[in-house]
Amino acid sequence: MSRNSEKAPVKNYFWYDVAAATSAIPAMLGFRPKRVYESDKAKQALKRGGALVIANHNSFWDPVYLLAGIWFRRQHFVCTKDLAEHNRFTRWAFRQFHCILIDRDNFSMNSLRAVSEVLKAGKVVSMFPEGHVNAENSQALAPFKSGMILLAQQGESPIVPVYIKKPKRFYNRLVINVGEPVDIRALYGERPTLAQIGEAAKLLQDKEEKLKTL
Repeated sequence: MSRNSEKAPVKNYFWYDVAAATSAIPAMLGFRPKRVYESDKAKQALKRGGALVIANHNSFWDPVYLLAGIWFRRQHFVCTKDLAEHNRFTRWAFRQFHCILIDRDNFSMNSLRAVSEVLKAGKVVSMFPEGHVNAENSQALAPFKSGMILLAQQGESPIVPVYIKKPKRFYNRLVINVGEPVDIRALYGERPTLAQIGEAAKLLQDKEEKLKTL
């Protein structure tokens, strides 16, 4: 069996697809999203197969920007339980959109298993490794959390760095800069050390910084 070919339980994407279909035209007209690729390799990174997408996080609108910019793939967002379980409606909505909930204070093996299951099934998981909305200094990235390395490692999928250039004015286009995928297993093998995990997180943060200038 090839990588990313393991079967996961069939998910019901009805509400996800309904929301995507009804919002597609307004999003395209309003944001007019444009993808800028670092290279031909980056252009191929999101076409098919499992991928862990990581992006900068300057606004609560960032998940919407990613959905509009990478409209051709369903995305499973990693988010915190306290955000998703705010009330009954948010619990329903986050579940229908197949968000993967984590406890930032007590990351569990169940969360790791949920992410790796989606990645191994050849799907896209999206997350913001800064860990919070970095609005105070939007020009500088906050240090990346290294947990994304373990998620990609267990999910046997590459990490695709993305930089969101949100529109400054209503007439500006949304620009999504897509970098080349980083294969953690190819770099560090099956079991990277703690030092290598930290090194990989720094490598990905540096790649995000470079994507600003595309």
